[in-house]
Amino acid sequence: MFRAEDYVKVEDLDEAYELCQKRSSLIVGGMAWLKMSSVTKRVIIDLSGLGLDTIEETDQEFRIGCMCTLRQLETHPGLNQYFNGIFKECTRHIVGVQLRNVATVGGSIYARFGFSDVLTCMMALDSYVELHHGGVIPMAEFAARPVSRDDRDVLVRIIIRKDGRKAAYTTQRNSQTDFPLIACCVSRLGDHWYVAVGARPGKAKVTQVTDDGNESLADLAREAADAFNYGSNNRGSGEYRHQLARVYVRRLMERLTGRSVSKA
Repeated sequence: MFRAEDYVKVEDLDEAYELCQKRSSLIVGGMAWLKMSSVTKRVIIDLSGLGLDTIEETDQEFRIGCMCTLRQLETHPGLNQYFNGIFKECTRHIVGVQLRNVATVGGSIYARFGFSDVLTCMMALDSYVELHHGGVIPMAEFAARPVSRDDRDVLVRIIIRKDGRKAAYTTQRNSQTDFPLIACCVSRLGDHWYVAVGARPGKAKVTQVTDDGNESLADLAREAADAFNYGSNNRGSGEYRHQLARVYVRRLMERLTGRSVSKA
């Protein structure tokens, strides 16, 4: 059971950052996974009073507060219209509406879980994280950082630029609400394809391939899928994940180009 000795609802980000510098402190959101752990913390920090639970849309970008819930991502009309419904697709299998109403976007991104559908989606877009101390950095750079107890910054929001790319997302699961066995998100901008693969079972990474007109979508998908490493666990083998990634990346590419999906 998770335990905490004290609770602080902070009044600003500076207070949150200062409290976070102690290893015995922890920022909490919906506590969807934390409450099932046996961690004990001296102080838990609540950001819910800072207005970071909204999704703002401008002509240039979406700004998603760290305290937004997964349900807000799932149902936001602007995000889903602009990105072909990928946020509805990437969240609808996550346990159930009750959990998605409390689990936060900030928790999903900051923890960089290997099974994170949301991180996989974000990686294929022109996305960034805004850290209180570290500023704005690309999502791919942030995701590549090791998850460390010494990383004490505060994730403020996620920024997704509107650069014109469209995207598609899919996963393979052993059961409807299980963690993904493999997660794939593909976006296209001109001749450039951005392919993110997560649940390999490691955290999502992204690669880029360019369509120069000399390769088929199957060849491009194979090139992209082969850029990642795949491991085995109790959900599936690395070889199986690799084959699934090749197939799903190609199908997503076909979906974005309007071509019919082949049977393979």
